[in-house]
Amino acid sequence: MTLSKPNGSPGERGAPVRQRVLEAAERLLRSGKAGFSMRDLAAEAGVSFATPFNQFGSKAGVMHALSGRRIETMAMRYAAATPPVDRAGRIRLAVAVAVAVMLEEPDVNRAVMGSLGTAGPARTDALERSAAFWALAWTGEAMVGVSRRPSASDGPYQLALAFRGALSFWSAGELSDDELRQAALAIADTLAPVPPHLPCRASPG
Repeated sequence: MTLSKPNGSPGERGAPVRQRVLEAAERLLRSGKAGFSMRDLAAEAGVSFATPFNQFGSKAGVMHALSGRRIETMAMRYAAATPPVDRAGRIRLAVAVAVAVMLEEPDVNRAVMGSLGTAGPARTDALERSAAFWALAWTGEAMVGVSRRPSASDGPYQLALAFRGALSFWSAGELSDDELRQAALAIADTLAPVPPHLPCRASPG
């Protein structure tokens, strides 16, 4: 049995404890405990009951942070994949990377996505984070932060909304894994069609 540490102990301060709590949440989700409580989370992380609240505010805050982790993983893998020079190719690559990340642990990621409709006590930046990822492919430039709320007319904003919509149907079981891939690529080709003189690039994986 893991014992909780006293609130405010040195081992609970700053970024390391945030990662510890998030890793504990991941373990609970992998074990099929999507309905875990904050008390369950504190026990799994080996921290005081108050620590997850202090770090994230609520369970919704924890799940939003897990979503942010996935977007960071997508961005790192996309950057490591040597993106094509053309926008359509870059966006198709970003779609393939994003779908691959979500399908690595489908049960866990369905739980994360299914929880994002729950509002927490603090405003989240999920939309900004997602749009910043899609801006990597749209502009061909590095992701430089999430400080600006995207405009509805921005291509990255539209990709963020469309991909989130596809994920919501997938997390609800209305789209299979293969249908998620197909829907996401259809979104990419609609928002950034391949020019007639360029071949349609195959998706990696």
